[in-house]
Amino acid sequence: MKGIILSYRRGRRTVNHNQMILEFPDEKIPASLIGRKVMWKSTSGKELHGKIIALHGRKGAVRASFSKGLPGQALGEKILLLEAPAKKAPTKKVKKDL
Repeated sequence: MKGIILSYRRGRRTVNHNQMILEFPDEKIPASLIGRKVMWKSTSGKELHGKIIALHGRKGAVRASFSKGLPGQALGEKILLLEAPAKKAPTKKVKKDL
C-alpha cells in the first residue's frame, strides 16, 4: 500500500528530522498501522526504512520514526507500507505441580 509523506513532525520553533507525518488515503483504520514498517526509495536507489509509532491527529495521519531521517526532497512523495508481520500464536503457560 502506498502513502504520502506530508511533513516533518514539528512544533512552533523545533523540527524533529527523524519523525515524519504520513497519510495513507486507502486505509480506513489508521490505528491498525502502528508498529508496521515503511520504506522510502530515493531517486538514487537508496532505501530508508522506518516504523509507524503513533497516530497524528484525528484525520487519518500517522507518525513514523526513521533512524537517520529523510531529506527534504522526500516531502510530498510516495512511501511504501511493507507487509504486515505474521502474528504469533499465543503460547500456553504450563503449571508445574510440586
